[in-house]
Amino acid sequence: MFGFVIADQQALTEAQQKRYRGCYCGLCRTLKARHGELSRLTLNYDMTFLVLLLTGMYEPEERSGSNRCGVHPVKPRDWWADEFTDFAADMTVALAYYNCLDDYADEGKRLALAESKLLKGRLDEAAARWPEQCRVIEESMARLSELEKAGCAQPDAAADCFAGLMGELFAVRPDPIWGPRLRAFGERLGRLIYMMDACVDLERDRKRGNYNPLLCIDRQMNSEERLEMLKLLAGDCAAEFEALPIVQDVDILRNVLYSGVWSQYHLARQRQTKGETPDE
Repeated sequence: MFGFVIADQQALTEAQQKRYRGCYCGLCRTLKARHGELSRLTLNYDMTFLVLLLTGMYEPEERSGSNRCGVHPVKPRDWWADEFTDFAADMTVALAYYNCLDDYADEGKRLALAESKLLKGRLDEAAARWPEQCRVIEESMARLSELEKAGCAQPDAAADCFAGLMGELFAVRPDPIWGPRLRAFGERLGRLIYMMDACVDLERDRKRGNYNPLLCIDRQMNSEERLEMLKLLAGDCAAEFEALPIVQDVDILRNVLYSGVWSQYHLARQRQTKGETPDE
């Protein structure tokens, strides 16, 4: 259910691209420092967005540098990180652990089971630092699994599980003023991501007999109706985002929400529907 929250880098200025890549590299370095070299395999742009948004919201002190790494051994890469990078690194391994368990339960992927065993110790470390967030992740994923196994015919119930998980990640600070708004934004982003994933996987899930919330509704939606549904969810997400008092990196964040998410969605749709007949 991850992979949509990525910037449209071609639409960013050179300075914005540098800032965005620096956040990504900072998260990569932090993963290695906190959870070892193998944890870098769990790196993703979705958590990069989390770092950018929370940093823009609270503007904490940043640390930065320029280093070579195994992926970029020739030219040094600029990076920056802060307290939210540390948080995102822990959440990255926690989410990766439960995602591996979900892949094994759904499709019997033995590699996913092996990966989960490698991540278990890292999950325990993350849970020791962030017990509430890791509890919500565990309970949300377990509840979502129950709904999927039961063939839940209410798409909102399944989407709400993922929404609650995402809301918990964005409301990391005990902030009585803006915490509820951050949680609301995270929840709406979670619903959008969950339903985008459902739209992309619809035909594959239909063929394989897998659970998909869109297969459980009374009337089959065509592609135009599904796109309209996603636009409404994206509008709700955008409304919550624009209510936040973010100035720093706001143009990068808007790029992700208003361009990058849709670019990734349409790309994923093209990959999944290649060679398939239209379903209208």
